[in-house]
Amino acid sequence: MILLGIDLGTSSVKILAIDERGNIIGDVSKDYPVNYPRDNWAEQNPEDWWINTREGIKELTQKFSIASNSIRAVSFSGQMHGLVALDGNNEVLTPAILWCDQRTYEECEDITNFFGKEKLTQYVGNKALTGFTAPKILWLKKNKRDVFDKIKHILLPKDYIRFKLTGDFATDVSDASGMLLLDVKNRSWSKEMLEFIGIKESVLPVLYESYEVTGKVTEEAKRELGLKGEILVIAGAGDQAAGAIGTGAVEDGIVSVNLGTSGVVFAAHDEFAVDRENRLHAFCHANGKYHSMGVMLSAASCLKWWVEEVNRGMTFDQLLEEAKGSQSSGVVFLPYLFGERTPYSDPDARGCFIGLSINTTRGEMTRAVLEGVAFGLKDSLEILKDINIPIKEIRVIGGGAKSPLWKQILADVFGAIIAEINTTQGGALGAAILAGVGAGVFQSINVACSNIIKVTNHIESNRKNVECYKRIYKLYSKLYHSLYDWFKASAKVKDEVV
Repeated sequence: MILLGIDLGTSSVKILAIDERGNIIGDVSKDYPVNYPRDNWAEQNPEDWWINTREGIKELTQKFSIASNSIRAVSFSGQMHGLVALDGNNEVLTPAILWCDQRTYEECEDITNFFGKEKLTQYVGNKALTGFTAPKILWLKKNKRDVFDKIKHILLPKDYIRFKLTGDFATDVSDASGMLLLDVKNRSWSKEMLEFIGIKESVLPVLYESYEVTGKVTEEAKRELGLKGEILVIAGAGDQAAGAIGTGAVEDGIVSVNLGTSGVVFAAHDEFAVDRENRLHAFCHANGKYHSMGVMLSAASCLKWWVEEVNRGMTFDQLLEEAKGSQSSGVVFLPYLFGERTPYSDPDARGCFIGLSINTTRGEMTRAVLEGVAFGLKDSLEILKDINIPIKEIRVIGGGAKSPLWKQILADVFGAIIAEINTTQGGALGAAILAGVGAGVFQSINVACSNIIKVTNHIESNRKNVECYKRIYKLYSKLYHSLYDWFKASAKVKDEVV
């Protein structure tokens, strides 16, 4: 019996197969492009997701000799917040507007001004952020009314793949939490927000818990995929909630840090909790409970930019080796390459190197990039402490977690022990576990995580480095506020320059 986890990311889709004991059989990844038609815009073609998911499933079954009738269930992990709009014929109306798209600043202000911060928190548990889905819908209403008027269905990215597999319009509460349309505390659509945006509840997908069955793969889809037999489709989760399951972060005190394209600090807790300033996201967790989450928009993508755009001709390994041989030099990097979300909701924030001298080396600058991302993640950890969320253990996942140097920097910046686990699969594994729970293969999410995910090593912090980073972090924490006026002025100048 095989369980599939489909992890629909920003740059690629990963399909992972496990057996009924949780053993990983294999995985396949397929890349697709992100389009940036204008500064601060980010879009994708949903059909690219489906084509690559379809081809990835076929490649997986062939590569690992998975019998066509052996797949019992499939579930999802998905990039959050993206807007997929379909017409009455279920055709895509416009390119999907992604989580990192920053065009909706004015719409966020409209929402906040209409409700006020207290009412907004009461109705949807979160403040209006440019990445969320509701402001995107409002942007279409204001700027592409012809498209808005044709909308019959609104889906999140992973749920478009579900639709292609099942014909059903469904989502889960963890992913829906990031739309600014969900009453998170009560796990239902917010009537007040729908009324303000101007859409009916029938336009939105049906809500499920992440481990519930939403449908079955259709005969047509099975023919396309070369599969046979009954295949259950389980609701799945937003990428961070699914990644938390794939990391075992399902109990109080276990915090996962995702060092991926974006950076995420994720803490599970049993009861609904809101940071009084709404600096953290208050979302439903995939295990039926809740979580708090801080998100920085550029994490491993900062290193990718540094390698591929600034230091072309160099490899990641070469630059990381130089950084390893360099000491922290007082150079500070602000990782706001795409604006920022936590703790500063500011699309105009920008990346900076501060403290360069004639003697600054490339290795020191690379190290500053790694440290700057770590400081950005620490911002969220400090807020968790402010709202009394317990932090007993920190587990790191994502592409950046492959770097021993970066994990050591995280341990030193956090002043905490980093726990390494026996898997780096994250969201794909979390999705496969959800598939198993929904199909009745696993007793529960917690039991599955306990049996499948094990801590294998601990990275201790260096006391001397901890003290050094405390001093640098104090400087880092002041820089955004010191540069705020410059960020705003720079954004205006950029629009004026021909």
